[in-house]
Amino acid sequence: MAFARLPDGAVTSARSPIERARAEVARQLKCIRCGAPGLRDEAAAWRCPACSSVFPVRAGVARFVAGQAYSESFGFEWNYFARTQLDSTRGEARSRETFIQKTGWSLDALRDKRVLDAGCGMGRFAEVCAEAGAEVYAVDLSTAVEAAYRNLGHRGNVHFFQADIMNLPFADETFDFIYSIGVLHHTPDTRAAFLRLVPLLKPGGTIAIWVYGKRLRLLVGGEILRAATRWLPRKWLLHASKIAIPLYHIHRLPVVGTATSILLPTSKDPDPEWRWLDTFDWYSPRYQWKHTCEEVEAWFREAGLVQMRRGAFPVTVSGIRPSPAGRVV
Repeated sequence: MAFARLPDGAVTSARSPIERARAEVARQLKCIRCGAPGLRDEAAAWRCPACSSVFPVRAGVARFVAGQAYSESFGFEWNYFARTQLDSTRGEARSRETFIQKTGWSLDALRDKRVLDAGCGMGRFAEVCAEAGAEVYAVDLSTAVEAAYRNLGHRGNVHFFQADIMNLPFADETFDFIYSIGVLHHTPDTRAAFLRLVPLLKPGGTIAIWVYGKRLRLLVGGEILRAATRWLPRKWLLHASKIAIPLYHIHRLPVVGTATSILLPTSKDPDPEWRWLDTFDWYSPRYQWKHTCEEVEAWFREAGLVQMRRGAFPVTVSGIRPSPAGRVV
């Protein structure tokens, strides 16, 4: 559901599907400034009834931050590659399969559940969840969420927010499922960002995350280059990253390919546009931490989560929030 002003002549009674959906969203929201639960729907903004703070709605997105902070590269990236990884555009199930692999969830379990996409980018995984029948709250700190809105704003079961994971505008115990795939390691503090998500989970709810692993094959040349590339103008880096398209074939050569892979690592995805995107994605973020499964599982235990499970893809971990009595709902 896009956050936009109702069209002229639209039904405004409580029985209107649009109004019912907005009223339900309003109940889940809280003020990021004073913490008061429940925001007032003013069509083009959300207003806190306690402190009168106003959070505007622009281009279909509810805005709870003034800017992109450290995430500018992702706003640039996902507005440029807005549909590259969208299953519905490509007529394939690659994002769907990635989602299942990195969460371990059955898509059938998401039907009619409230799901938080913590770091939605252009909406590739939000689309998967929406197709499965979930009520999806898609959040991103960057303007990538605008691309997500353009891709999915026609769906009544997706809601869009530009907000900071460290201060999200949702009441505690709101979500049945929370996932963050390839996002938390791009924040200033991966652990702190994860711990902010857990209170938003209902008792009995499940959270799944994927973060970069320390054992991921991160070659020396790439680490050296990133010291400079993350500060380059985005357009320059975008054009430079296109070298991944032809370099793919050189990387596959014996001997020579080994050397080029070490000195100038780029994505080895067989799809040319994906490897251009992935190479830019690797070299552009300001923050890019790496973790072990043991480290991430310690965060899950610290948060009081139970039934932890490692996924087949490193480093993926999921867990369940127990009921207050310690029994999983």
